[in-house]
Amino acid sequence: MTVFIGNRILPSAFIDQYPPNSTERRVIEILSSSNHTYRYESVNHLKVELDLRANIVKASRELFYSGIGFRTFRNSVCNPSYWIRNEDGGFTSRDDVPPSEAIEDIYKNGRRYGTECATAIIILYFKAVLNVFPHDVFNQLFSKIHLMNWQQLDSNLAIAYFRNPTDYLPGDCRYVKNPDVNPLTPEWQGENAIDLGNGLYYGHGIGIKTVNEIIAALNRNRRPGATESAYLMDSVNRLGFSRLASLYQRLVRT
Repeated sequence: MTVFIGNRILPSAFIDQYPPNSTERRVIEILSSSNHTYRYESVNHLKVELDLRANIVKASRELFYSGIGFRTFRNSVCNPSYWIRNEDGGFTSRDDVPPSEAIEDIYKNGRRYGTECATAIIILYFKAVLNVFPHDVFNQLFSKIHLMNWQQLDSNLAIAYFRNPTDYLPGDCRYVKNPDVNPLTPEWQGENAIDLGNGLYYGHGIGIKTVNEIIAALNRNRRPGATESAYLMDSVNRLGFSRLASLYQRLVRT
């Protein structure tokens, strides 16, 4: 067992709280069988991470079925009742609507939205947090939301990049790179993909596919005469689980 809560080993019975084949159980199985030692400040911190990871997977599937379109930043679209479209193609939540409602509208009226894959990942991250935190706390933490790419992130999401992590977990964001992308379609230079935990990944614009299927889709968008295949990188982006767990502990659990 390689999962510690403070200085104590996580009880083996902890996993029984989660049903077989659930995202939470799969994460615990990977952590527990790892060569790496994982440490959590408290059981509640671990539970919040498990809840967030499960909701990242859930939000990914729901975004896929929402009908949201794939568009470049130049052609991005949003519902003007909830979002302001910026000149760079990103979206900013309106001051006259709660940010929680703005995020939910994307899932309710997905066909009124179109953006590229990095923005889609940020959207589903916000939805996962919204599913875990009470709406009033969510709106307190994210009083104005900017949706675009990894460079315009709210600090409370605390997304971190890891190269060559020991383990890959459901809810992780992987990247499939297309080094020989056709210069006429630079939007296919790679695909951000959420690990759904069952051998499938969600990538906006490509859908719910295996890694090989995502690679095949990117390979169809290479320059003429290309020789290098797209490939899954040995890296991962992760939501700031520790920070969010601390915020949850402080603002929700009393």
